Amino acid sequence: MQVTETLNEGLKRGYKIVVPAADLDAKVNDKLVEAQPEVEMKGFRKGKVPLALLKKQFGQRLMGEAMQEAVDGAMSKHFEDSGDRPAMQPDVKMTNEEWKEGDDVEVEMTYEALPDIPEVNLKGIKLEKLVVKAADADVDEALNSLAETAQDFKDRKKGSKAKDGDQVVIDFLGKVDGEPFDGGAAEDYPLVLGSGSFIPGFEEQLVGAKAGDELDVTVTFPAEYGAENLAGKDAVFECKVKEVKEPVAAELNDELAKKFGADDLEALKAQVAERLEAEFSGAARAVMKRGLLDEMDKLVDFDLPPSLLDAEAKQIAHQLWHEENPDVEGHDHPEIEPTDEHNKLAGRRVRLGLLLAELGQTAEIEVTDAEMTQAVMNQARQYPGQERQFFEFVQQNPQMRQQIQAPLFEDKVIDYIFELAEVSEKEVSKDDLQKAVEALEEEE
Repeated sequence: MQVTETLNEGLKRGYKIVVPAADLDAKVNDKLVEAQPEVEMKGFRKGKVPLALLKKQFGQRLMGEAMQEAVDGAMSKHFEDSGDRPAMQPDVKMTNEEWKEGDDVEVEMTYEALPDIPEVNLKGIKLEKLVVKAADADVDEALNSLAETAQDFKDRKKGSKAKDGDQVVIDFLGKVDGEPFDGGAAEDYPLVLGSGSFIPGFEEQLVGAKAGDELDVTVTFPAEYGAENLAGKDAVFECKVKEVKEPVAAELNDELAKKFGADDLEALKAQVAERLEAEFSGAARAVMKRGLLDEMDKLVDFDLPPSLLDAEAKQIAHQLWHEENPDVEGHDHPEIEPTDEHNKLAGRRVRLGLLLAELGQTAEIEVTDAEMTQAVMNQARQYPGQERQFFEFVQQNPQMRQQIQAPLFEDKVIDYIFELAEVSEKEVSKDDLQKAVEALEEEE
């Protein structure tokens, strides 16, 4: 087998691979000999079919396999010997299109090699970590928000009309064609107007009702309603309004704390403070990560594979276009040409991505199966009722697995660099941290 270099410009590489016909024929014969003991054919005992007959019947198919294996083997050996790492899948094509059995196979392979990544003195990197403590005012604000989500209702003044957001306590009896139906009746039912928990149009007709009112609510069941005997039917609900209540925030007390799984109010405050500081810590990490990437971008400069740059710039341009045109959900739109700004951002992302990958590989950083499973579970929760299908989709889709794994790997590499870098802490206010986060969003 011969491998001859045909292109070596910057990171671009080209090679001509020639697989001699004799090597292919030998591979085919080896495959036939290996398969012969198991082959059965009419007129011959199992394992006694002559090789010449096997070759006549199966040779053409095996020749294709032999050619593929020979070329794959030549490529693997080339990358092993040269140390090259292709930036993207090599482009491989057969050049002697008039090939016939007995001819050598000639293949042209071209690719862009990943560049050599310069070493970086990680211990020389200086970073600042913003630290925010959860102030009493922050905890109180979060507790008040919890109280609002756990709202109670209190009686409105006698004779008050129900408003959207109020709770009405009602008795109701539903009828279709004048006949009551199963599940269409209840007593002392607490219904929050505007909650959308009843059939469309039902709650709106109770706005303005007062305690003691009796009224008929007329609605039409949706065509896709679960009960077939009611789907698309008109119905009349005889309603009696017994109470009208307005929403009030729950009181901050031990009872509220127990609703959120805490033993008492002090324990809930401690939990809230811990959660807030975890949120602050996450935001501070994002700010410090940007600072680290900025520093590393100054430290390294090397040639970048044009194919990776082009792909990244197009992806950035496409993503930003959709952010600016949120009404366009599909991808049926004119091709979006990257601007100089997109190309500049692509250069930074590709350079830092290659650097982080090199550092992670050198430090033997890996994403564990447990970490990967947890990440898939977190994403699966976004599809209630379809978690199993999502798991199966990820299992069968290598590209999706790579999309989930890549940020996990990057975060582990970032944490590894944080440990080596010189990090000083600076205590700041929540507002200062918020401004730093907003500055990040503006730069993206």
